[in-house]
Amino acid sequence: MFVRGGGMRRGVLGVTAAVALLGGAVGCSGGDESGDDAAKAASVAPQKLCGGAVSTEAGKALEVITGSATFEASGKTSTVAYAADELSDGFASSATGDGDICRIYTPAGTTDDELRVTWELSGSSPTDDPASKFTVLDMGERALTATDSSFLRFACRGGKLTGTEPAHIDISVSRGGMPTEPEGNPDALKDAYATVAHSFSLAMAKELGCEDDGGLEATPSLDPA
Repeated sequence: MFVRGGGMRRGVLGVTAAVALLGGAVGCSGGDESGDDAAKAASVAPQKLCGGAVSTEAGKALEVITGSATFEASGKTSTVAYAADELSDGFASSATGDGDICRIYTPAGTTDDELRVTWELSGSSPTDDPASKFTVLDMGERALTATDSSFLRFACRGGKLTGTEPAHIDISVSRGGMPTEPEGNPDALKDAYATVAHSFSLAMAKELGCEDDGGLEATPSLDPA
């Protein structure tokens, strides 16, 4: 998998550390702002993440998943537009490939959550049975959601993708780090992950110029198929 933006987290943390040191120096003359407070102050609303790929509803869904209403700012290349260029370049040479779109982090000193959003060219329509933890939804060619991840596959023809056959594109949203038992209402978490996956899928379809937005509606369908 192509990994982009991996250094962004370290870069942001480095900046935060520098701010913390500055805050310590100021503290000698009366200031008491901590590094975590500085990181929270520099956080952004979800709609500003990943080049604007997070819809208002997906922003609310991120809060359901992470418990945070703000997040670390995304790196300059952690966008759907950048990922779409890589995807279209990959499709021109092969029907398969994968890469990162964006990684979403809660501010330092909060829940310390990480979500990974990725794309993959699958090469064909889905045929295998999903794992038992997933609920199947009626979106795109296939949509699956669970309490810790969601996947949406749609077919894209036209726009930036050349050729006579459509591209079959998977967008996935999953929790990073060590596996843990998800906290919260299971149905609410499933809906939240599916909402975020739909938001990134629709943004990708529009960025690629897919015919009919890849068959995706403007809002997610969260009822089980």
